[in-house]
Parts: sequence; C-alpha cells; structure tokens
Amino acid sequence: MSEADASVVIEGLRKRFEAPDGKPFDAIDDISLTVRAGELTAFVGPDGAGKTTLMRMMAGLLRPDDGSLQVLGIDVRADPQAVQNRISYMPQRFGLYEDLSVQENLDLYADLHGVPQEVRRERFGRMLEMTDMARFTDRPAGKLSGGMKQKLGLACTLVRSPDLLLLDEPSVGVDPLSRRDLWKILDQLIADEQLSVIVSTAYMDEAERCAQIFVLNRGKVLADDAPDTLREKADGLTYVADALPDAPARTLQARLIDAPDRIVDAVPKGGDVHFIRRPECEEAALGDLLSGTRFEPREAKLEDAFMLLLREHEGEAASGNDMATADLPPSGEKEAGRSGNDQEAPAIVVRDLVRKFGDFTAVASTSFDVRRGEIFGLLGPNGAGKTTTFRMLCGLLPATSGHLEVAGLDLRTARAKARGRIGYVSQKFALYGNLSVRENLEFFAGAYGLRGAHARERVKAVIAQFTLDQAAQSGILPVGYKQRLAMAAGLLHEPDILFLDEPTSGIDPLARRAFWRTITSLAQAGVTVIVTTHFMEEAEYCDRIAIQDAGEMLALGTPAEVRAQAGETASDMNEAFIAIVEQGRARHTDKKAAA
Repeated sequence: MSEADASVVIEGLRKRFEAPDGKPFDAIDDISLTVRAGELTAFVGPDGAGKTTLMRMMAGLLRPDDGSLQVLGIDVRADPQAVQNRISYMPQRFGLYEDLSVQENLDLYADLHGVPQEVRRERFGRMLEMTDMARFTDRPAGKLSGGMKQKLGLACTLVRSPDLLLLDEPSVGVDPLSRRDLWKILDQLIADEQLSVIVSTAYMDEAERCAQIFVLNRGKVLADDAPDTLREKADGLTYVADALPDAPARTLQARLIDAPDRIVDAVPKGGDVHFIRRPECEEAALGDLLSGTRFEPREAKLEDAFMLLLREHEGEAASGNDMATADLPPSGEKEAGRSGNDQEAPAIVVRDLVRKFGDFTAVASTSFDVRRGEIFGLLGPNGAGKTTTFRMLCGLLPATSGHLEVAGLDLRTARAKARGRIGYVSQKFALYGNLSVRENLEFFAGAYGLRGAHARERVKAVIAQFTLDQAAQSGILPVGYKQRLAMAAGLLHEPDILFLDEPTSGIDPLARRAFWRTITSLAQAGVTVIVTTHFMEEAEYCDRIAIQDAGEMLALGTPAEVRAQAGETASDMNEAFIAIVEQGRARHTDKKAAA
C-alpha cells in the first residue's frame, strides 16, 4: 500500500510511562501498523490495551518515545500542529460547556477551529440535521440526555470537515437507540465525505461495522484484519448449550467459565449459553461440565475470536473467574430467590411510584416487586427515568408519591435504617483517587459503621475476595480494577440488597465476564441485585427486567417474556429493547395526535 492510500503509518512505535511503583512500562510496545484511508477502522482491546494512548499520539497530544508515526503523511513528532489542523478528535470525556446552549457550544467550537462565518451556516445545518438536534438549539447542554450529549459532542467535533476523525469510545454510557443513531451519522459521513474514521470501542457489534480491525492488548497488536477474516480464528470452537433444568442460564455459564482448562469464554444468550472450547480440549471432554444438557456447534462471531485472542495472549487459561465469590451449586440446584424463597416477603416493593421535578414527571405511577436473591435489571434509554427510579430505590431521592419498601422498611419513615441494609456502586465509582486501595476500604468501612476488629476482618476479606493490591493508588488504576474496588467497598457491610448503576459502562468484555461471575455468586448466596445497564447482552443474566421510557413502564418480565413482547423480528435483547421503546413511543405519539 502506498502512503497516499494510508491515513496512518506506524513503525516501531513505543510510549513509556512510569508505574505507581516507579518502574517504567510500555503502554505502546514497539508496534507497527497501517490504517487505510477512506475507511472505518476499529481499535478493540481490554482496559490497559493502549487504545487511548495510541489515539492521543495520533492526535499529536502525546509525544512518542521511539519509532515513527505519520498521520496524513505528516510526521506527528516533528509537526503535531499540522496534524491537528487536519484532524478532529473526540475523546471519551468530550468537553461540552453545560451552561451554554447547543448552538452556543457549536459556535464556540467553530471559533476555536477558525471556521469561517460563510461556512458555518451550511455546516451547522448539516450537523443539526444529522444528529436530529435542530429542535434543541436553545437547550443548555447540561439539560440534554446522555445520548444527546454524545451526539452534540460529535457535532462539535465536526464543525469543520476533517481529513481524519478519531473517536475514543464514543458510545460509552449510551443506550442502544442512541448508539444506533451515532452509527447512522458516521455511516453517512463516510459515504458522503469519504471520511477516514478510526474508532476505539468496547462493543464488538460496532467493530463488525468496520473494514479493518486492530486487536490490541498490553500495548501490542494481536491481530489486524477484516471482521470476517478475524472471525474465522474461532471456527470449529463455538457452541450453544441449553440452560440447566430449573436454573437460569447464568448458572451453567458460571460453571463453564470456572473451567478455564477447557473453556475460553461463555455467555448467556437467548435463554441458552454460548461458549468457546479451548483448541487443545477435545469436544468429548465437555460432557461433565454440561451435565448431559444438549449442546451443538454454532457459527463463530467476532467476539468469539476477540476473546480467543485475548486469552491466548494473556498466557493463562482465563481470568474470568478471578472475582468469583462462592462455589457453584451442584447441577440443577435452584438459586436463592427462584423457588423456595419465592413465598417470602419481597426484597423491594414499589407501588404507584411517582417523581416530579416541578411540572415535569420523571417517573409516572410505576409498580413492581423484586424477590429476594433475584437479579433484577432496570433498563431504558438515556433520559427514560430509570436513574430517577434507581435513586429512589436506594433512598437517595424521595418519591413525590406512592409506596416504596426496601428490605422490609418503608423508605418514607425509615430511610436511614434501610440504607444500612443496602450496598451501592455508582457508574463513576465514588473512590478517593489519592488514597490506596486499603485506605479507601477503611474509609468506606467507617462510613458503613464498621469498627475495630470487625472492620479489619471485612477489609481483609474483600481484598482477598476481589484479588486487590492493598497498596495500589486508586486514582491511577485501570477502569476494570476500579470497578472491582468499588464492588468491594459496596459489599463491606454484607448488605441484603446491592444496587449497581451502570457498573460496566466503559468496561471491556474480559472485565464484564469477571463482574457477572461475581454477581452470579452473590445471587446464589441470597443477595438481591438491582442493576442498570446499557449493554443489552447483560439483561440475559437477569431473572427479570423492566424497560422504562418517558417515566413509564413499557415491559416487565423474564428476558424470554420481554423478547416475546417485542415480536418475532427481535432476534436478541438489543433488538427487543429497541422494538419495545419504539412501540411505546409510537403509542405515545398516537395518543397525542388523537387528543
């Protein structure tokens, strides 16, 4: 390939940082690659793979320590400004000015990039049309939903027409409908402007849209090819198995990932379990793991190849069970909360729950129960009211009206006492970055009222349970490690109910498997888990899920029941979610038209 056909050419690139212990490490470790021009290219890899470091070097924001880096034919080390004049870069935390309106943010970024006045009208109009935000130009950015903020960030990034667009995980924390809208915008830009786009992503369905995929881990490039070619690496190793009788699919999934000598990966999907056999393991050796349940080969997916590559590079069978907290029950044994405990009082009771902010109704007359030991998923688009519902369940926000009972306690009269029975892990992990892992845990132990020998015992127990380095400084830990620490802090006081608010946002598939293995163990031990998530694959781990939009309940039931409600066109949970939300919005539009 000639340099004229390439947007990025890298030879022997290296970037070195200093670790917390003072030892240097290579975040980018002697890599060479070429990114073709005029295409959509993906960087995928787990936390700490080097994706963001690589993008920041390509954007001229970090100086390489060794090697050659050319972007659009320009030596980035010699002239970073020349590169920045021709590219647009959207980092994970794009800097919108929340007190400014949508239009004022666009104007500000146009000023910063020196976009001529005569160009702005056409460019703004195009960006507002593509993002469907022309109706919201006067709205402050801080009042937008998460998905709308991402679309505005993309519009601000594109106030000028770049030769190369760099997007660092643009859909983190965004619901499936907003993700779909973002990718429609990107597809249109590539088609209309022949734009070269490089995107880092934790979503394999997004990577599958790309012409070229680079798989990274620990600063190395593990593979580079088209999606279909990469997928072939897992051919002949992928299967689907029926769930165990009278048990959720996650029970078999946990059993499989706890056998890393034979299994690369396993996930619940559509009520079944999809898994990958290790190449050196014979198919006949799977029988005892599957306990006689039916299994058969299935077509390999890109995520199968991705997980296979990562496991091989890690040099160990698996890390998915590092966070396991309890032994699995024997085959067929029912989990807590699924049968014998179903007659007990529910862990959570919600009746006619309403929350208003002035004239705006964020949650409208919502009712449901959550059984003890159940994993309950609360899903919805950005701005749907699920976070408001979640905060009321945690006792962090009072209800306007209705009845809300948690752990047998009425939150109107015993909110403080109820909080002592629950654990909470927020999306942004409320950790103190300047404190060590142990210091964080000791602080949270005190906040939960643990004292003396009991506090020391619980801190020691969760450090071992989550395989934590007690001396590590929290602020510089990888995101997946911070998630483990936040989980440990939330479980210090051994709560009856654990609330998890988008805990896997921005987390790679390896860390998500480890997280859900822990949740399975907690549920088996009788802990009730309430989780919000934008990863629809994670709804498959739940016993039941609720889907909200515009403050109203659109669906409530098991994953199978929700898929059935969505209709025959919904082949998976992602499609079911989109179908149910769009059906609900269509009904709402029809009602308004009739009125």
